[in-house]
Amino acid sequence: MDKIGSLAEAYGLNNKNLKTEKFGSGHIHATYLVEQEEDKEKYILQTFNNSVFKFPERISSNLGALSGHLGESLLPFVLPLPVRNRDGEFFTQVEGQLFRLFPFVEGVTKDAVEHPHQANLAAEAFGTFIKTFLNVPIEGIQEPIPDFHNLSQRYQQLQLSFENTEIIIDNELEDIIDFYFDQIDLLQQYQIYQKELPLRVTHSDTKINNLIFSEDLAKVNALIDLDTIMPGFIFYDFGDLARTVACTEDEASQNWNEIGVDLKKYKALIEGFCKPLAAHISGKEMASLPYGGEMMTYIMGLRFLADYLNGNIYYTIHYPEQNRHRAKNQMHLLMSLQEQRTNIEALMDEALANIDNNI
Repeated sequence: MDKIGSLAEAYGLNNKNLKTEKFGSGHIHATYLVEQEEDKEKYILQTFNNSVFKFPERISSNLGALSGHLGESLLPFVLPLPVRNRDGEFFTQVEGQLFRLFPFVEGVTKDAVEHPHQANLAAEAFGTFIKTFLNVPIEGIQEPIPDFHNLSQRYQQLQLSFENTEIIIDNELEDIIDFYFDQIDLLQQYQIYQKELPLRVTHSDTKINNLIFSEDLAKVNALIDLDTIMPGFIFYDFGDLARTVACTEDEASQNWNEIGVDLKKYKALIEGFCKPLAAHISGKEMASLPYGGEMMTYIMGLRFLADYLNGNIYYTIHYPEQNRHRAKNQMHLLMSLQEQRTNIEALMDEALANIDNNI
């Protein structure tokens, strides 16, 4: 890496004894493993993609707010904030490009959950993250991506995409579009929650691969990828977990009849997420969690469908119909979530009762 000398100087590292190699498979930021050979100290170095995250100063501000609040005893896992450079900044600019350095955390990452226990651990970690920062003044937290999970805005974007599309609307596509426009009850409930629920510090990208597990998968070692931290409703974070973990197929699947809700994993998510939060948030917030699973599935379907109608200008695709298929996939998952509402509500009641009995 040709800029390593300047970066080593910025962070007080010995450039002569640094070993650098590509690391991971991230699509947004290029990532490198950096090892200081003298003391075997390891770091993660990232280039920062400011075409996706257009407001790096907001990310710095958010991380500073969290850093000022965080005490070593507050979290049972590592929250690897960027290392500050010699100027005390989270970002370092070299030849017009932004970089960050993170402490390296040992462990393994997962792209999918094989067992409900892993789902439980993941949900408890994200729930614990929210609980830890409940007292952070929300007015001091900024949106790095404005209106990221704003359902009203995403619905309007689909309307504009539909009105201006050059895509030929066949019968199946018309049915998919009608399905998404017909979910007005989810939009109305979102607007009610906007008035009733408090904003919290949320991670806002609660994928399973944003956790580092111990080698034996018995615990979470770290919660990573903090760029999307922003003010949000707690059902955002639970909802994206439900969407991506408690599903029988991933979002690329075209096994339409196999796409549904894995209730065992959903139960594990509910129990894990509620455990750290139940005694610290309102009953109305807690009751919103099942809505989050539907809402986050819906919003992703809206985004995939709008991108398809816009000519695939946002998401990376490997064939022309992929965003259409992603939207159809999320449609089937949302239908399953809605069909399982009664069972999901029962799982929620059971989880809260168990937590109450153990307090």
